[in-house]
Amino acid sequence: MSTTERKAREKEELKALILKAARKLFIEKGIGQTTIRNIADSIDYSIGTVYVYFRDKNEILHALHTQCFVDLGGQLKVLFNVKDPMERLKAMGQVYINFGLDNPEMYDLMFTLKAPMEFLETIQKDEWDEGKASFDLLRTTVKQCMDAGHFKGHKLEPLCFLIWSCIHGMCSLEIGSRTKNVNIKNPENIVTEAYDEFLIIINKL
Repeated sequence: MSTTERKAREKEELKALILKAARKLFIEKGIGQTTIRNIADSIDYSIGTVYVYFRDKNEILHALHTQCFVDLGGQLKVLFNVKDPMERLKAMGQVYINFGLDNPEMYDLMFTLKAPMEFLETIQKDEWDEGKASFDLLRTTVKQCMDAGHFKGHKLEPLCFLIWSCIHGMCSLEIGSRTKNVNIKNPENIVTEAYDEFLIIINKL
């Protein structure tokens, strides 16, 4: 390995170390309570070293946000082994819910915090590549469902957005503790039961 290649690898390893530390702190302390200094201290590097790799906290948040979408996208792409698009669509919803509820801090970062989008504005990038890629997976599956005779009379784009919104809403309400203390019976099971109801509805379309 040449010196140039070794330095490039070391640079990527340190960048990955920073992101791993940031993710751990965000989960433990919360995104708002984590600072660049916290991240630097946790890996025994100076703040200046972190700034060599990331211009600010928003760039770190955007990089983690991208990682999370890669993780989610990887899980969803595996489901394309399921040939029946309707069965795949149902499985995609469950995978999405499991991902959100298993990773609440990261889910907030992906879909609620403005920081990743603000970073895109600072680099003057108009397109949200991670969101586009995930939405395309849903759109492809719904289009295949339509081609197979499902969802007659419905429009592709609005239907995809409706499906996404419904499942996202369940995750967001649960993650934000909005399902508690609102007279819902068995709130600990409401997301699972609500998704079952959602499946009954789409089976009729």
